Amino acid sequence: MPTLPDAASVSDEPLLTEDGVLFVDGRELGVRISLRRRRLGLTVERDRSLTLHVPKGCGVRRAEDFVRSSAGWIDAKARLSEERRQLHPTRSLRDGEIHRYLGRDYRLLVVDAPPDEGQPVAAVRLVAGRLRLDSGVAADPVLARRALADWYGRAGQRWIQGRLQPWAARMDLPEPTVRVRDLGHRWGSYRAGSTDDGTISLHWAVFQLPMHLVDYVVAHELAHVRVPGHAPEYWRLLGRALPECRRLKTELDELGRRVWMGDLD
Repeated sequence: MPTLPDAASVSDEPLLTEDGVLFVDGRELGVRISLRRRRLGLTVERDRSLTLHVPKGCGVRRAEDFVRSSAGWIDAKARLSEERRQLHPTRSLRDGEIHRYLGRDYRLLVVDAPPDEGQPVAAVRLVAGRLRLDSGVAADPVLARRALADWYGRAGQRWIQGRLQPWAARMDLPEPTVRVRDLGHRWGSYRAGSTDDGTISLHWAVFQLPMHLVDYVVAHELAHVRVPGHAPEYWRLLGRALPECRRLKTELDELGRRVWMGDLD
């Protein structure tokens, strides 16, 4: 991620706002503001969208100059993101299809819903080594995709409980809230809180990965509690807690290309 040294903003120019949008030479960038950040930074997301990270009080002209100076970097990262995106598999969500949870394979089994006994029954359940999908839901691929994503979200939220504390202790950091949701083509994100320790969000698709790579994603986002961006200071912090972090990043880049992100045939 390129960064630009801190500089005084021109007092009479408009300022960027959180969750705003900036357009520069035909590029659309989402804006994220951090109270801890002093430099500007860019992220090319896995879906090729652009996020501009700025300190509070950053002026529009300063941001535009930074984006223009980073045009070559943006183009190179976008090409790489597209190459990786094309490898993500699609799914039909039919009976017998293989899906992964925490690195293990489970076969999808389309079944009739059990008799109504007064208790709501989830559309997707992991029973006896099979992912059981309600046949009524399976008839609509969009509903089936939503149901399976919801199952990963619930299962991931349960699994992650207690996994954060050891990493927070290694980095001497407070524990943020953790949420599992759809993040498009991002594995995770961290957003600082104004009155609490912030929130780590994890994509439900992360929980298809082996456990050691899920832990890497958690540690990766946790390090952002102290250091925004991916400057050398960030990698030093993460490396102290997870000495093999560079190897795990490479493994995630390779294996992550084959993870189902929710696309249908």
